[in-house]
Amino acid sequence: MSKTKKILFLTGTRADFGKIKSLISILEQESDFEVFVFVTGMHLQKEYGYTLIEIERCNYKNLHSFENHTHETTMDLTLAKTIEGLSAYSKTINPDMIIVHGDRVETLAGAIVGSLNNILVAHIEGGEISGTVDELIRHSVSKLSHIHFVSNENAANRLKQMGEINSSIHAIGSPDIDIMFSNTLPNLDVAKTYYQITFDSYAIAMFHPVTTEAKEMERYANDFVQALLDDTHNYVVVFPNNDLGTNTILEAYKKLLDHSRFRIFPSLRFEYFLTLLKNAQFIIGNSSAGIREAPYYGIPIINIGTRQQNRAVHAEIINVDYNLNSISEALKIIDNHQVEKAKSDFGQGNSTALFLEALQNKDTWAINHQKQFRDI
Repeated sequence: MSKTKKILFLTGTRADFGKIKSLISILEQESDFEVFVFVTGMHLQKEYGYTLIEIERCNYKNLHSFENHTHETTMDLTLAKTIEGLSAYSKTINPDMIIVHGDRVETLAGAIVGSLNNILVAHIEGGEISGTVDELIRHSVSKLSHIHFVSNENAANRLKQMGEINSSIHAIGSPDIDIMFSNTLPNLDVAKTYYQITFDSYAIAMFHPVTTEAKEMERYANDFVQALLDDTHNYVVVFPNNDLGTNTILEAYKKLLDHSRFRIFPSLRFEYFLTLLKNAQFIIGNSSAGIREAPYYGIPIINIGTRQQNRAVHAEIINVDYNLNSISEALKIIDNHQVEKAKSDFGQGNSTALFLEALQNKDTWAINHQKQFRDI
């Protein structure tokens, strides 16, 4: 490349940072790239563990934080505020590319700022389906993006259906698969000591709000918590995303406080979470971790409700509705539910290398900033 390229990564949640961390690190090691990291969203909220601290510990050369939080019920205002902050920051550094991940409102802000300011936008893990408002955001981001780093050929084909040009789509797999099977994960004793988890055995519980079902989330959350209380397993419980309906889940979680079978955390470091997941008896809730990570560790899964209904669902996943009885019945059989480790649908653990290869290719930088629609 003729000159150093400025790459701006945007992260708004603990989950997306876990997936882009290795990509940031690999570019920081390359003299052809100058890396900037814009940190916002849940990272700056104390109630979710103020995970900005974890990012600061990575010692990235150029880190900028921006408080975009307004209120959980106003995703539109959060979008507007993020656009305002990111646009101002972008004008101070003039990036050649903005890289965003997934389907959060901050992701959409990044794509808007880039595409409307003649900056290349690269989207990681576009072309996937879920069945919730997240999917609406994800596909919108794809249409605003110039370059797509997708997790598999199914996702690539969906982008082609949406009129995206073949040469703009790179199937690199999912970066978290690289981390899942790396030899750098902490061992279980280290993870349990770090988080003061004293259980010999435990399950993981993660329950997120579904914004299109916000009016029902209080009942759903109470049934979920009651099912856990009626059960006999130990649980590591992780806070939900900060979407509409979150407060009702957090209110329900208060029933678990000071209970000996529960350890509740606003957030877990991604590598430590993977170690805990790898050694869990099972995972219960509606997190994508039950769809994306757990099957590849051979961990049994109880998937609740609609949040993951259109995602890649393995046959061995126990799918139940939100009803207390349905969840309780699944918990009665989970100890005898045998699963085999799944083969990865999301790459071979070399996503970081494929990502770097694409960015080092001069054709990537020659792509037309004016989006083209390709008819099928």
